[in-house]
Amino acid sequence: MSAQENHRAGLFPHRHLLGMEGLQPQDILGLLDRADQAVEVSRQVEKIRPVLRGRTQINLFFEASTRTQSSFEIAGKRLGADVMNMQVSASSVKKGETLIDTAATLNAMHPDILVVRHHAAGAVHLLARKVGCSVINAGDGQHEHPTQALLDALTIRRHKGKIARLTVAICGDILHSRVARSNIILLNALGARVRVVAPSTLLPSGIDRMGVEVFRDMKEGLKGADIVMMLRLQRERMNGAFIPSVREYYRYYGLDAEKLAYAKEDALVMHPGPMNRGVEIDPAVADGPQSLIREQVEMGVAVRMAVLEALAAHLPNQ
Repeated sequence: MSAQENHRAGLFPHRHLLGMEGLQPQDILGLLDRADQAVEVSRQVEKIRPVLRGRTQINLFFEASTRTQSSFEIAGKRLGADVMNMQVSASSVKKGETLIDTAATLNAMHPDILVVRHHAAGAVHLLARKVGCSVINAGDGQHEHPTQALLDALTIRRHKGKIARLTVAICGDILHSRVARSNIILLNALGARVRVVAPSTLLPSGIDRMGVEVFRDMKEGLKGADIVMMLRLQRERMNGAFIPSVREYYRYYGLDAEKLAYAKEDALVMHPGPMNRGVEIDPAVADGPQSLIREQVEMGVAVRMAVLEALAAHLPNQ
């Protein structure tokens, strides 16, 4: 089947999900529609669907991420897969094994789906070229985190009924954020108006070429926003002084009630987690009536179920 025929048949036309880049709007919308159905499945008493029965899913995480890894694990098990979490910290990778060696070892195990998180941008793409199974990018360096962008989009669409023509302000550590990059690509593809708000030191060079409006002042950046998406201040990725102090950062860029008031009255607040309360967001806002942060976690399982199911259509039957 060609990509066009796959679209007509309602099938996801790609064997891997390595990023939002390269996906067509209909690809994204198809995954969101599947995820909507998965939300309903997850809310039932009987949650198991045998889509991946007999299939093996390996979660290979070179970086720790309890939330994302557990979400993929639950998603795989709800679809009937045999799920294995590889503890990289205890594996031969720590003893000097190369990524190519790891790919060969995994290939010998004949997995069907490989979910990978890696600290280096491009590592997941390299693995996808070296293994025979479908690969899902669960975050690679400062490059992309596609399922996070999809779960954010699902959360927004379920509350606002659409994504097109909404104004979304992505605020905080844009420079180090793969979440920001994937969200910018997805939101632009679906017709949203995207803003980024950050101090100059936390804005990547050339960010304006990604089709976003750039603001360095929170009050200006939040004016009239439908969605305020906060990002974690990723101090573990920072080599040098990107901010004067945490206290100073919170004063100018932390989301509190005063700054949120500049957005639309019905604006919704999001955060990919884990949150640094009192650094990028006030606890009262994080737990307040406009917050969708807890719901994002639920949508994460649904989106990952949708992605696994979509890729299952490309798995060989013999």
